[in-house]
Parts: sequence; structure tokens; C-alpha cells
Amino acid sequence: MKGFFHKALIIDLANKKYHAEPIPDEVFENYLGGKGLGVYLLLKRCRPGTDPFSPENPFIITLGPINDTNIWGSSRYGVFTKSPLTGIFSEAYSGGKVAEPISRTGHDAIVLEGSSPGPVFLEIDEKTVIFHDASDIWGSDSYRSQDLITEKVNRKGAGVLVIGPAGENLVRFASLVNNYWRCAGRTGVGAVLGSKKVKGLAFHGTKRREVAQREAVEGFRKEWTKKGKNHPYAYSYKTFGTPGLVSAINNAGAFPTRYWAEGVMEGWENISAETLHTKFSVKRRACNRCFLACGRLTTVTEGKYKGLTIDGPEYETLYAIGGLCLIKDLGEIIYLNDICDRLGIDTITAGNLAAFAIEASIRGRINEKLAYGDAECIASLFHKIARKEGIGAILAGGIRRAAKEWSLEDFAIHVKGMEPGGYDPRIYKGMGLAYATSDRGGCHIRSTFFRAEASGMIPADQIEGKAELFLDFEDRLIVHDALIMCRFYRDLYQWNELLKMVEMTTGMDLTKDQLRRIASNIQTATRVFNMREGITRADDTLPKRFFEEPIGSKKSIITREDLERLKDDYYMLRGWDKEGIPLKMPPCID
Repeated sequence: MKGFFHKALIIDLANKKYHAEPIPDEVFENYLGGKGLGVYLLLKRCRPGTDPFSPENPFIITLGPINDTNIWGSSRYGVFTKSPLTGIFSEAYSGGKVAEPISRTGHDAIVLEGSSPGPVFLEIDEKTVIFHDASDIWGSDSYRSQDLITEKVNRKGAGVLVIGPAGENLVRFASLVNNYWRCAGRTGVGAVLGSKKVKGLAFHGTKRREVAQREAVEGFRKEWTKKGKNHPYAYSYKTFGTPGLVSAINNAGAFPTRYWAEGVMEGWENISAETLHTKFSVKRRACNRCFLACGRLTTVTEGKYKGLTIDGPEYETLYAIGGLCLIKDLGEIIYLNDICDRLGIDTITAGNLAAFAIEASIRGRINEKLAYGDAECIASLFHKIARKEGIGAILAGGIRRAAKEWSLEDFAIHVKGMEPGGYDPRIYKGMGLAYATSDRGGCHIRSTFFRAEASGMIPADQIEGKAELFLDFEDRLIVHDALIMCRFYRDLYQWNELLKMVEMTTGMDLTKDQLRRIASNIQTATRVFNMREGITRADDTLPKRFFEEPIGSKKSIITREDLERLKDDYYMLRGWDKEGIPLKMPPCID
């Protein structure tokens, strides 16, 4: 089978040894690569009940068959482990310019096992793994760490991944950072790397992925170069990036505000894409092999943050730090975004926890005096989290731990220990199903189903038939993650395009039903992993406030009955029983 190197690199950190292990064709036939390969390896190499911070928890990086090809949108890598934030299946993805050098090492997966006795960074090519002492880098922020490792490796085109101080200190929502601002942010993958005393990884090599139909790949690229120029979704990303959602989601009344108490942020125009592009210096920025260029390389041009540059802020940061914390100045959001990136913490969880701490302060559950809209107060909080200092030590453990400590468990907003994205399920009912059933906790990108509801493809309040359309969205995006494809090409590449990609790269001539079966294998395998860790139907639920606390002029909620109906339909369509237990084990899984 083409499109794969057919091997995983297994690295023993404790003994500084490494070897390659073959991956059978049947694994790729049933799971493709990316997420499919990640969950397959995780099930094989992570025993049930493993502590996420123990040496026995593997840290897995995977690629898919389209990586390092000329297919537009093929610039992402995936990370898989057991999450220290949720205690269940963990996946995180990032773009930028690193997937290609990872692929050039000639491996479909890199698996880190054990724990190093002291700080190291790894240099990986097609022949060797070099264990570099990282004692002098340990403690550096993510930007400086990338610079130092790049300088030490001294190889043109090397790709570098690092953790910041938060990962070193085992903050349970620490991220993995590359190309300064690109982050595999959610579920705490950076903390797992920190527990292994690995400050970073550098990749370079000369191996090229062999595809089945190289001429067809080039033809496909040319076809979409033309189509992309005038595609409305491409135009939207090029013009506004993800901040363009601020106006749309506020107008729908689904923009989480004041720690999920409201669906519209007063003064949201001040943090909109329009304001970003008129009051700041903004340049479009693209990952490798991308014509969308959704990134906004933004520089503050006036005020106390003048000269500060980041790639962003993205919509999810604008909702979490802007909406939830009522920060209405874009310069301040950029400042806080920069702190998170330097420290190596996920902005979604960080913003949620800051707003939660503010509410705890208002309610007299903590002694600290915290206030909405106070950027310096939130900045201090982020630094305390990274250092695990004072209140930061509690918040560094994640929302479940903080809520229990402060007796605010019914008030806290999370699913399985992770906070949802910026689309309120009291308005978008399908997002309620997405959050409740997501295999990594409250995740918005497993299906991005708000797009179906916001566009009128299906009414936001409709329950009947919603799970069927939801499954189509989820299956298609699981294939994106198995290839690994940038999620923002979801509106361009439909099933026919995905089938072409699989055939061009791997040689497998599949039908849509067969490709959906692969997606189902992957989703069922993640369910099996989570069941081993104790997940049941009862865990596939939403925070109490979404059921009981209405928002907006229509006093919108999602009822428990509607969610249970959606779950019944979803489980049935997935081939699971009423309790969410798969009726048949996925292939290649013991």
C-alpha cells in the first residue's frame, strides 16, 4: 500500500534507545493514518488505568497519507495520549510548517515511552535519534525554546515542537507549540511531554512519501488552485480569518459571555474582525500548502502594547478571553493571548478558568479579589497557573478540580473535564450532541456542526433527524483527521474529494460507504478506549446550567429529554447499544 512508510519509531526515553516497529497494511486499510493510527497505537500501548503522568503513558505523534504531498491543506500533525486534564482519550492537532519535516524522517508515527531522568530535547531524522541535554533550555518560554533548539540543531528546514513553563510544571492543560504561535492546545498534551522531561523535538530528513498516483495529486492541486480563488468560504477565511465568526455568533445569540451567563457580548464590535483589520496592522498568514491563509499576523500599533505581534487572535481565544472574561479591548486580548502562547497553555481552557475564578471571587468562595474586564488581573492569574502559585495551583489542575475545591460543581461548565468551544448549545442544539458525545471532552471541532445549524441546513432547534446529519459531518471530519487534513477545508472538500485523496495517495479505491466505515472504526475505537477508563452513557451529558439556565430573549435552553433523544439516535446510527457500548469491536483491536 502506498502513502505510508509502514513503520512507527519507538523511543525509550529512560534508556535512551530507539527502534522501528512495522505497521501492518490491515491497520491502514481499517484506520488510514492520523487519528486512526493514533488511537490504534494508544489502545495497544496504554494499559487501562494508566496515570497520565506516569512513564507508562505513551506520547504519540502521527501523520496521514496526504502529509508532505502537494494537496492543499495537508500541513497538520496529530498528537495522541491519555489526557491529564480529562483522564480519557486525548488528541490535539497543529498546523504551521512542521508536518513536512516530521514526514521526512520516514515514519508514520513517533512514540515516546518511559521518562527521561533529566531534561532533554530529541533530534530525529531518518537514521538516528539524538538525545540532547536540555537543562539550559528548561524554564525558557516557548518562543525562546524554539529559537534555542533550532540554533542547536542547525539544520535548514528543521521542524521544532516545544513545551513552555506550564508543560514543565505539569499544568493539566499545557500545550505543544510550534512556529511560535501554532499550538496543539487542548487536553494537556504539553503536560504529558513535561512529565517525560522532554522540552522539545526537532525533525529533519530526506525521506519522501510515495503516493499511488503522483500525476493525479498534481492535477488535483491545480484544480483546487483555480476553484479556491473564487470559493466563498476561501474568500471569508482570507479576508477575515476565524475572527469573522464574532459577529455571526453574537448575532445568533450563541456567543458565550460572562462565564456562560449570556449569549451576546455588549460591545462585541470592539473585538470583531472588522475592528481587528482597521485598528491593527494585519497580514494574512498561511501554513505550508494552504491557499486559505486564515492566519492573522497581527501587530499592535498604538497604546501600551504597541509593537506586540502574534499570529491571531483566533475566534476561540476571542470568545474565551473576550466574551467569558469581558475583555473588550483587542489589544488586551492580544496581550493575554501572547502570555498563553509563551507559557504554553491552551487559551480556551485558560479563558474559561479565569472567568470561573472571577465568579468564585464574586461569590465569596476565594479570598482573591478578581474582576471581569481586568486584563492585568487575568495576566497575573495566567502566570500563577504556569508556576502553580497560590490560586494558580488549584486552577492548574483544571476545571473539575477547581470546582470541587470551591464547591461550585453545579456552576462549572465542562464536559468530561474539558470546556466547550464558543458555540452555546442552548442555541445550537446539535452542538449539545457534539459536546456531550465528543471523545475528548467538550470539543467543538469533532463535527463543527454549528455550521450546519447556522447556515440553515437544519434548524438549530430541530431534534428529529439531527443525529443523522450530525453523523455525516462527524464521519467526514474524522476522515479529515485520519488523512491529516486542515479542518478549515471542510467546506471545500466533501466526500468525493476525500475519496479521490485516499485513492491518489494510498491506491485504495473506496466507495463512500467504505470510507465511512473507516470513520466508524476510528470513532468506535476511541469509544473502546474511553470505556476502558470508565466512561458510560451518563458521562455523555452537558453541564446542569445548559438545561436549567436560559439565555436570550427567547429564554433558550436545551432540555435533558432532547439531549437523551439525540444520544439515542446517535448511538443507534453508530452501531452502539442504548448505553453507548459498541455492539461489535472495531478491526485489529484485541
